Amino acid sequence: MSPTQGVLGEAWGLYKSHWRHLLTFSFVVYVAVALIGLLLAVILEDWLAGLLAAGVSLVAVFWVQGALVKAVEDVRDGRADLSLQDTFDRVRPQLAAIIVGGILAGIGIFLGLLLLVVPGLVLMTWWVLIIPVIILEQRRAGEAFSRSRELVRGYGWGVFGVIVLTILIIIGFSIALEIVLIPFADWLGTFLSNVISGTLVTPFIAVTWTLLYYRLRGAKEEPAAPAPAATP
Repeated sequence: MSPTQGVLGEAWGLYKSHWRHLLTFSFVVYVAVALIGLLLAVILEDWLAGLLAAGVSLVAVFWVQGALVKAVEDVRDGRADLSLQDTFDRVRPQLAAIIVGGILAGIGIFLGLLLLVVPGLVLMTWWVLIIPVIILEQRRAGEAFSRSRELVRGYGWGVFGVIVLTILIIIGFSIALEIVLIPFADWLGTFLSNVISGTLVTPFIAVTWTLLYYRLRGAKEEPAAPAPAATP
């Protein structure tokens, strides 16, 4: 059986079992980012506030992704041993590598999609495990690209299918949320949309792609079956 088969079902089961713990990470970060963005918009000019808010959001999003990967590693045994602060502290040394790797991957995928579409989809498939590799194997950003490609090799179509299904779930949730928030004012709707979608969706993505990392690594490092004994 392919290691990618059933990963979404396993991710959903882990998400349901530990949703309070996992959602705490994303809720704290996304509420803080949204409040900082509103505060900057009040005290600064529009362009400067937008620039600073984007910088804060970029760092925060990558940090919470790394923290969620570490949290998934922590709860795979059935219980959470690390506190919120402990998890963020353990991710801090790899934060620079996460940001560099995430930005480079984003630029490469965007350019690939912009030019011919297919190269962007290929790069997205090859590099989907960059953040789990950086956090769980403590590799540098440059090493994470080749390591992610190595883990995905041989299972590309299955990994691509998981990515597509994940994106469709995100799109469906976003559309439903936008419909629910129509009665609210624009600024409040945007604030609530960022907080709610970030809090609920980001942990599921982190769980899915982290479990995908463990499955592919297990498939690659699985010991070969012993050869049958020779018949006298």
